[in-house]
Amino acid sequence: MTEIKKRLSDIVQQICEAEVQAGRPQGNVRLLAVSKTWPADMLRQLAEAGQQAFGENYLQEALAKIAQLDDLALEWHFIGPIQSNKTRDIAKHFHWIHSIDRLKIAQRLNDQREPNEAPLNICIQVNIDQEDTKSGIAADELDSLVTAILPLQHLKLRGLMIIPAPHNSEDQQRQSFHKARELFEQLKTLAPDVDTLSMGMSGDMQLAIQEGSTMVRIGTALFGSRNRQTR
Repeated sequence: MTEIKKRLSDIVQQICEAEVQAGRPQGNVRLLAVSKTWPADMLRQLAEAGQQAFGENYLQEALAKIAQLDDLALEWHFIGPIQSNKTRDIAKHFHWIHSIDRLKIAQRLNDQREPNEAPLNICIQVNIDQEDTKSGIAADELDSLVTAILPLQHLKLRGLMIIPAPHNSEDQQRQSFHKARELFEQLKTLAPDVDTLSMGMSGDMQLAIQEGSTMVRIGTALFGSRNRQTR
């Protein structure tokens, strides 16, 4: 077994253990492999070991990998900030978008999604800790954005994505995750079919699962420290 496949096995086991500790059914939490900056051959190794969903931040890098791996039935998630001039390619090549924070972007993705394709699965990114340097809408803007997005026929609202602020204590981290869970439950009153709370990364995965995450985004713990940048 290669090192990366062993890491995948270990992370899957950690997710299962966290589900049990949280009293949640096994298989309730999905693993998204954050593969930005890593080459296609490493993604192929993970796919051979059973990993299907991959998250990318940089469009041109992602498009190259999507082309290289088009013989595999992979699920591609765009998790980075979205510029208006990138929406056409994102709408064409991705299955999920985690970083919706403007109606304009949602409308462009909707209009540019091919009608014969399945609707794009989207998550609204919420700036849960109100950081000036982070993307995402404020919590009090969620209802109005959801109301505007729901009629868009080529998008399917799946839930929320958050990236909490770095915290010095587990209690502070838990508070951020708990706020996100409360907002997720509030969202269900407007959109009862939502099912995804995308939160938790390599350093806080177990805590996020305890607080209700349904999808963890794991990069470093899976691939190792990043030592390259390609776009």
